[in-house]
Amino acid sequence: MNREYLTIIGTAHVSEESVDEVKDAIYEQHPDIVAIELDKGRYTRIKNEMMGIEEDDAISVTEIIKQNKIGVFLASTFLSYFQSKIGEDVDVKPGSEMVGAIEAAEDLGIPIALIDRDINITLQRALNKMTFKEKASFVWDSIVSFFKKDELEDEIDIEELKNPENLDEIMEMFQEISPGAYEVLVKERDAYLAGNILNLPQEKIVAVVGAGHKPGIYRYLDNPETLPTLDSLRVTDDKNGIPWVKIFLALIPILFVVIFFLAFFSGINITGNLIEFLAISMIMGFLGSILSGSKLLSAIVGGLVAPLTIIHPLLAAGWFSGLTEAKLRKVRQRDIKNLSNIEHLKDLWHNNIFRILLVVIGTNIGVSIATLFILPSKVFIPLFMKLFGG
Repeated sequence: MNREYLTIIGTAHVSEESVDEVKDAIYEQHPDIVAIELDKGRYTRIKNEMMGIEEDDAISVTEIIKQNKIGVFLASTFLSYFQSKIGEDVDVKPGSEMVGAIEAAEDLGIPIALIDRDINITLQRALNKMTFKEKASFVWDSIVSFFKKDELEDEIDIEELKNPENLDEIMEMFQEISPGAYEVLVKERDAYLAGNILNLPQEKIVAVVGAGHKPGIYRYLDNPETLPTLDSLRVTDDKNGIPWVKIFLALIPILFVVIFFLAFFSGINITGNLIEFLAISMIMGFLGSILSGSKLLSAIVGGLVAPLTIIHPLLAAGWFSGLTEAKLRKVRQRDIKNLSNIEHLKDLWHNNIFRILLVVIGTNIGVSIATLFILPSKVFIPLFMKLFGG
């Protein structure tokens, strides 16, 4: 790559001016290759849409729950909502500048390079870096934003967002809200995009990226020795520190089992305690599910598996009630698109994505209340007192 022949175009993803700017640059410069801020999955979806190919828009919520990817799916859904909403407000479809780049490159017979990291890897790494407080704040702010559309519409000025001074201010605010997510969504992707640009063998390059990444990419290109390896930026396992919270939560069911066994081998009659354990667990699992708006069958499943999931730290009752709910409620891509049309809580309630996730969360909350509060006071502390003669 020859830096002299590199052009990086910083765009807003829902800007008509960005579309024109991208096309004009490609037609005027006729580069050897056009590098675009897309991964393979997003590029395929855009290409299919351009060719009028209708994809099966069914979403396998079952697989999402089984693979424990609810957090990634939730974050992806919120991001899709925000982009769709802003796109509707300015009458420009999200990703139009990438479509423009693809169309211009194909028209001139220029190859295309996909230089972005897989979105699922990016979101998983971001979630791994975020604290519990940051995640809770993100979910709360996202939900609140559903009902502040009028305020958002008055504030949107897409072209102003590309102003370097405004970008710096926005990035500083983002960094204050969640330093961990900022590190992954901005700095890491700056490095990933820059690394892929440097690896391109062609000399004359036009790169189309979000305006927020342009300064960071240039910093890495000016100092390539600071670039981490691309492989290190694809790892999703969270190995930072000791997961004390997870260890503590895993010890609780282990402690329950130990108390039961000690009482049994000490000759204490534990039949009544076992019945109480099963009854409380099943009732709270059922209530957590049904009160979150699940179907009756989902609530029954959540209740039945609750005792097992309490003593098995790697299982969650919400997975089972959620899987059942997913079988009963078909989720499609249109459910994500329809999020941008939500104006009232009632609209959100009728969205299948929201309802299934709510069932998962509601069931787990019910079982957690039983595990942390009801069972210790009603079952395990009395049994413990009997065991040690209190």
